[in-house]
Amino acid sequence: MKIVFMGNPEFAVPSLKKLAASNHEILSVVTNPPKLVGRGRKLMQSPVAKCAEDLNLNVMEIDNLNSEDTMQNLQKLNADVFTVVAYRILPKEIIAIPAKGSINLHGSLLPKYRGAAPIQWSLINGDSETGLTTFILQPKVDTGNVLLQKKIAIDQDDNYGSLAKKMSNAGAELLVETMDEFEKGNLDSYAQDDFKATTARKISAEMTVINWQKSAQEIHNLIRGLTPSPGVRTLLSGKGLKIFETEFIKENSALNKGEISKIEKEHFSIQTGAGQLIVLQVQLEGKRRMSAGDFLRGVHLLTGTRLR
Repeated sequence: MKIVFMGNPEFAVPSLKKLAASNHEILSVVTNPPKLVGRGRKLMQSPVAKCAEDLNLNVMEIDNLNSEDTMQNLQKLNADVFTVVAYRILPKEIIAIPAKGSINLHGSLLPKYRGAAPIQWSLINGDSETGLTTFILQPKVDTGNVLLQKKIAIDQDDNYGSLAKKMSNAGAELLVETMDEFEKGNLDSYAQDDFKATTARKISAEMTVINWQKSAQEIHNLIRGLTPSPGVRTLLSGKGLKIFETEFIKENSALNKGEISKIEKEHFSIQTGAGQLIVLQVQLEGKRRMSAGDFLRGVHLLTGTRLR
C-alpha cells in the first residue's frame, strides 16, 4: 500500500523503520517542525524527522494542520492509508483524505487509557499488564474500531522509559502486521465498548510534585510512571530533589509523613501516608543524577529531616 506516515517522538521511530523495510511504500513522512530546545535554544528536529531523513524519505514538517495548503499537499500524494503513531489530533477533513482510511497505533488495550499518556498511567496505576492497539481513526480521540491488539507484560522494575521502549518495538511489529492484513482484506474491525473506556489524561506539572500523604506504593508507582521524564520532585532543605528509582515497604516508622525515617549506606527511607519509600536514585538541584549512596556521601542528611 501507499502510505503517509505521521509521528513525532522516539516512540514512533521503530514503526517508521519497520514500515520502511516492508513491502509498503512510504510516500511521505509528516511530523512537527523543528523547535527551540535547551539553554542554548537550538533548533531540533523531531526524532521521526531525523529518522526519515536517514532513510531518505520525503519529510513534510507541518505546523498548521487546518491550512488549505496542508490539505492540498496531502491530497496530492494519493495515499491509500495514513498511518499515525504518537502524532497529533487530526482534523476530520484530513482523516478522510486517504482512499482506505487512517490507522493509528495506540499504547494501550483500548478502550482502556484513551488519551495522551497511556503508558504513564498504566504504571502510575500499578498495572501488571498493558498492550497496544491498532484502530481506524475517527474524529473523536481514540474511539475508532479496533483492528489488532497485543498484550504487553509490565515488569516490576519497568519505568516509563523501559516500558515505552519495549512497547515501541512491539508496536512496530503490530503495525506492519496490521498493514499487511489490512491490505489483504483479512481484518474485521470491531467497535470499542465505550462503557469500559478510561482516560489517560496529559501529565501536568502538578502531578510531578510528591504528596507525602499518599502511600509509599502510590508514590513508587508515580515515580515509575514519570521516569526518566518529566521526573518526580520534592523539596529537601529548600532545594529541589528529583527521585528516579525507589522501592517501598508497607511497615510504618515512628516518624511523621514526609520525614526521613532511616539512613543507610546506599539508600535512605521516607515515611509516607502508609509505609516507607526507599530511595535508590536521585538528582539534587544543580547536580547530576546519581545513586542514593553517592548522594549520601556528599550531603549531611539527618533522620527526621522533612521533605515537602
